[in-house]
Amino acid sequence: MVESTGGEAENAERAADAEVLDRPLPEGVRRRVVQIVSDGFGGLTAGELPAPLRQYARFTPTRRLKFAGNAMAATVESDPLFRQRIGERFKESHPELAEALESGAPPPAADPLDVAAAAYVLRPPDWVKLVAAAGEEAERAHAERVDQETRAELERLRARLTEAREQAKAETERLRAELDAARRETESVRRKLRAALSDVKRGEAAARKAAAETDAVRAETQAQVSAAESETRRLKARLGEAEAALEASRRAAREGRSVEDMRVRLLLDTVLDAAQGLRRELALPPVSTRPADTVDAVEPGRMSPKDIAARALHEHDPAILDQLLALPQAHLVVDGYNVTKTGYPTMPLEKQRLRLLGSLSQLAAQTGAEVTCVFDGAELAAPVLLAPPRGVRVLFSKPGVTADELIRQMVRAEPPGRPVIVVSTDREVADGVAKAGARPVASVMLLKRLSRG
Repeated sequence: MVESTGGEAENAERAADAEVLDRPLPEGVRRRVVQIVSDGFGGLTAGELPAPLRQYARFTPTRRLKFAGNAMAATVESDPLFRQRIGERFKESHPELAEALESGAPPPAADPLDVAAAAYVLRPPDWVKLVAAAGEEAERAHAERVDQETRAELERLRARLTEAREQAKAETERLRAELDAARRETESVRRKLRAALSDVKRGEAAARKAAAETDAVRAETQAQVSAAESETRRLKARLGEAEAALEASRRAAREGRSVEDMRVRLLLDTVLDAAQGLRRELALPPVSTRPADTVDAVEPGRMSPKDIAARALHEHDPAILDQLLALPQAHLVVDGYNVTKTGYPTMPLEKQRLRLLGSLSQLAAQTGAEVTCVFDGAELAAPVLLAPPRGVRVLFSKPGVTADELIRQMVRAEPPGRPVIVVSTDREVADGVAKAGARPVASVMLLKRLSRG
């Protein structure tokens, strides 16, 4: 069976080689060939279909015509075995037309396109002539049909042209009548327009005169308004200056009075505390003094002047700082970075600040003195988010102002007579605050006092 099929394919190939079309299939014949292939497509199994057409095996006939038309036309041309199988299906569905083509006498009443498509698929003897003749017949029929359609269209256009000419003639007559009426109306309008122009000119002259009078009145009014506005602005300016001067004087008086009251009150508290301390120090024992007690001598068990000299404190002894902080209303001002960079310079600035402020908080709680710690704000890249510890005032200098300048300003702000102790190793700071009446103390002394706890 396989050999028979192979022989048939070889015969088909030899037949195809024997007769070949010398030009492409006419479009009508090609569409009929694709229709024949699509009709026979559904009767073949997947194994009988060529590889390029197997993907369209499950398509409906309508989709197959739409998407596989070119592939079916190319395959039926290049695959003799597939063309033979399609031809067998065609013979089964159209036996009369197939027998007539095999006998070489196609039916005269058959459609030339159907005859040419069937001859292309079945490949009977002289099929090329049949296809060519059918193509010529189809082209001739198409040309006749086009000629008939062209003639009908020409007749229709001629009728429309005649109708259009008649309509144009009637429209021309109508337009001429309307033009004559428009000319008469235009002449009447021109006469009315000339009369209206004359009235407009008289009105314009009257309007110009009224406008000139209005401009004169407006100019005079504007001048009066400008003068009034100028006077109003001058008065408002003077009033604003008077109010600003009054407010400035009130604020100056209020601020000066409050600052002076604060300084006097603070100095008064200092004097009162000092008087109370002096009273305690000068308080006499309950027994009265005897005249013999006034004789200068050394009693047994009493300290000699040599012993008293041995009790003198060293200049860096923390006890001096305790004595200073024990003074009434004492104010301790600390140069922050000067102390931290002296005591623990290797630590980061943030940890330096936290360590110093924690120690100062303990010192403030122990002594009851007012404590202010000043840091240089020029070394900060951003504002410091810091909660000051209890009993310690923390200040940073503003941009362009050093911590030394801020300390000197604080010392100058204190009233004369109040004990102010400034902790800094900077000689310029120490000299400056000493001139202002404050007591400078070295940073080492404060560090020793803080280390004691």
